[in-house]
Amino acid sequence: MGRAVTVATCALNQWALDFEGNLERIVRSIAVARSKGARYRLGPELEIWPVLHRNVRYNCRVIFLNKKILLIRPKIALANAGNYRELRWFTPWSKARHVEEYFLPRIIQEVTGQETVPFGDAVLATKDTCLGAEMCEELWTPNSPHIDMGLDGVEIFTNSSGSHHVLRKAHTRVDLVNSATAKNGGIYIFANQKGCDGDRLYYDGCAMISMNGETVAQGSQFSLDDVEVLVATLDLEDVRSYRAEISSRNLAASKANPYPRVKVNFALSCPDDVAVPTCMPIQWRYHSPEEEISLGPACWLWDYLRRSKQAGFLLPLSGGIDSSATACIVYSMCHQVCLAVKNGNADVLADARRIVHDETYIPEDPREFCKRVFTTCYMASENSSQDTCNRAKLLAEQIGSYHINLNIDVAVKAVVGIFSMVTGRTPRFSVYGGSSRESLALQNVQARIRMVLAYLFAQLTLWARGMPGGLLVLGSTNVDESLRGYLTKYDCSSADINPIGGISKTDLKNFIQYCIENFQLTALRSIMSAPPTAELEPLVDGQVAQTDEADMGMTYAELSIYGKLRKIAKAGPYSMFCKLINMWKEICTPREVASKVKHFFRMYSVNRHKMTTLTPSYHAENYSPDDNRFDLRPFLYNTTWSWQFRCIDKQVSKLEKKEGISPVEDVD
Repeated sequence: MGRAVTVATCALNQWALDFEGNLERIVRSIAVARSKGARYRLGPELEIWPVLHRNVRYNCRVIFLNKKILLIRPKIALANAGNYRELRWFTPWSKARHVEEYFLPRIIQEVTGQETVPFGDAVLATKDTCLGAEMCEELWTPNSPHIDMGLDGVEIFTNSSGSHHVLRKAHTRVDLVNSATAKNGGIYIFANQKGCDGDRLYYDGCAMISMNGETVAQGSQFSLDDVEVLVATLDLEDVRSYRAEISSRNLAASKANPYPRVKVNFALSCPDDVAVPTCMPIQWRYHSPEEEISLGPACWLWDYLRRSKQAGFLLPLSGGIDSSATACIVYSMCHQVCLAVKNGNADVLADARRIVHDETYIPEDPREFCKRVFTTCYMASENSSQDTCNRAKLLAEQIGSYHINLNIDVAVKAVVGIFSMVTGRTPRFSVYGGSSRESLALQNVQARIRMVLAYLFAQLTLWARGMPGGLLVLGSTNVDESLRGYLTKYDCSSADINPIGGISKTDLKNFIQYCIENFQLTALRSIMSAPPTAELEPLVDGQVAQTDEADMGMTYAELSIYGKLRKIAKAGPYSMFCKLINMWKEICTPREVASKVKHFFRMYSVNRHKMTTLTPSYHAENYSPDDNRFDLRPFLYNTTWSWQFRCIDKQVSKLEKKEGISPVEDVD
């Protein structure tokens, strides 16, 4: 009897509504799978569009063989949290182990010669094995379908997925796939979407095949290849012998409720396959978080650039960590493009030639390609230091970007002059005797003028250089600053897209160190050692007096903790205080913790309105404050938090009384 089965899984860079392109990628992946000897090929979620059954729209897998549809399997568990709102578009199939007749549309009938096909929760019984289907979210649910399917004798589980990238998420996904067959035995085939599907998410491939709890084939996580096909040959007898040794599994299987089986007159194996070599377990190779930052956002930027039909990017480069990290991601993108072309990727070469408007061009040197597609701009003011100017210039030289130096003082004075002419009053910075309102307004004018100039130069820089096209403006606000609201509304945080908007300051610092070591960008050393500053207030003796953490009243490390507790742990002011008095008991008194928590929630709530206009950012953290789809909360809060803060004060008093500390006034 046949025992060796060769199966294929895919990672495809599909794009919503790109019907012709999506079809071409599907057909190409089928051809590759067949050429590698696969008898079964799996693609990502929604590679074939939704199905309307009895006027209800379902997210479905359509399984077919030789122009005949075998089964339409609707999704049972829909993703409806975080970035996903599947219930807006689809209805989950709620009839377990139930199959109905589906009447095919006439246009499909003409192709398949079928009038009706099975629709529902069923499995496929071939001549040599049994296959069952899961879809994306169903792997992540507590009672995944593969559990009951495995007990009912299903040996091969297939999962068409649309799973997005988050830093450090790959471990969880791989563990879920391997654990699906660790206790129950079987073969698990996982396919995934890859690339930017026109929104804030990057789908990171990682197609994989696992057997009996161990990975046997690993696909790439980050790649510019639109089509990736992973093939493995496995021995069905290994599944059967593995299951035979698990007594508890067999006892449960003897009582399992059976699935409807769709009989398929086809075998995945061949009769004479004794000499066919099979795949052995491998160790999954994980990227470090720094590598993930270098590769994921870079691939996302490439997809956005080529699909938007623009000629490159423009970045206001301040000489600080955030904008420098953004520049390094663009430089990494250029590396990936040159590497893909070197490896024979014709799609990337065609896209690169179209972007630079040169049909004979071949990108070979990342710095040279960067010069063509990346413009950086240092926008100095009277409050800027020579140090940041030099840092920006040196980094631009090392990555190869087309660099512009300009001064915004004329524009700032013109805008402030209009205000003075109308009101008869001239605002001053605090160091010159002005109020905090005056100082903040003057800082905001500088920041907003930089945004206006960024878009002006993005539209006309290439025109001035005699080149066609326009540039996409890149933002460079990190996730912690967005959470705190430490940004000017409609300043350089307002851009077309932001590759670091979902990444913490701590991770960005580690990424900068990675770039120093791996890209030999020595200019980053001085950027790393300099304290982060907005440079919007007057210099003192020619030196920067303003720093970000002093302005915010909290450190970036603290902000990351606040963000995770607020979003992931769902903690309000009092809950956060209760958690932090234990987390920080070695470094802060309860009264100090209370003061920090109160200050964070005041600033977070006062500035929440800024999230409504936040630039679309690469989603990389699960505590992102993105208001568009991920973190749906009010943007008008009662910023006094009176009841919550009183509860904190009472708890502080109780704790101090217990420690014998004399009571003092309520915490600020």
